[in-house]
Amino acid sequence: MEFNSLFMRIKDGRVERIMGTEFIPPSTHPETGVSSKDAIIDPSTGVSARLFLPRSSNSLKLPILIYFHGGGFCVESPFSPAYHAYVNALSAELNALAVSINYRLAPEHPLPTAYNDAYTAIEWINGAQEEWLRDHGDFDRVFLMGDSCGANICHQMGMRWNDSFDVKLKGVVLINPYFWGEERIGSENNEDCMFLGGDLVKLWRIACPELRGYDEAFVNPVGVGAPSLARLRCERVVVCVAELDPLRERGRAYYEKLRESGWGEAAEIVEVMDEGHVFHLFKPESEKAKELMKLLVDFVNGK
Repeated sequence: MEFNSLFMRIKDGRVERIMGTEFIPPSTHPETGVSSKDAIIDPSTGVSARLFLPRSSNSLKLPILIYFHGGGFCVESPFSPAYHAYVNALSAELNALAVSINYRLAPEHPLPTAYNDAYTAIEWINGAQEEWLRDHGDFDRVFLMGDSCGANICHQMGMRWNDSFDVKLKGVVLINPYFWGEERIGSENNEDCMFLGGDLVKLWRIACPELRGYDEAFVNPVGVGAPSLARLRCERVVVCVAELDPLRERGRAYYEKLRESGWGEAAEIVEVMDEGHVFHLFKPESEKAKELMKLLVDFVNGK
């Protein structure tokens, strides 16, 4: 099975990705002053991370931002131009030590591989063996953030979070979260099933071939039979949706279900008008992307 806007499967079984393969090396950014470097998390699987350290880090303990990139579980990485630039900007604006996780991708590695890799990464961060984490990270101020399928991963990690970790999960940010379901909800229609130039249902089948239905918890965390969102192990959540995003209703439904679950912590939803899915990556200098960045700064700073 292939998804022509994202990847093609070659006759010999190899996967050729159409997007998200360009590699930007780590560096010190000339404008923001943020330094970046790469680290191997698990040599046996190739799971790795790109770390970003702001220049104001001397003698400071910084909040730790764990970022999961989007791409339908099939494409992109922390090293691509869009994600390197965005997480660099996040590190600078939030004054945070950012850790952008390179998890394995479908179709070669279908779900739950990405979830397992993400949890391995969190365990690695908790171990504090990496120099920047040990010297500059504030383990009492850890945040999960991701867009699209990365937001999906953030939700899963928030549900799995181990209370015995030394790192304390303060907040979760879900940007245009990649959820779906059997039934159309709110203003959804059949056209919303067409996503990224293809069929959203087909893309989920590629990411998770073992799905029995689209109300399983991987896909639909508010579906019948999904674990209660009251189990989310953090103090604050913000859900960011975009008016023109086909997935907008799923973000709204997640926020409402969280509020109804008895979770009892602080939840917020923010809707950006006249913008589509992950607009902040495509138009980072736009006024609305800058407003979103300010919201994220305030969230991490507890405002």
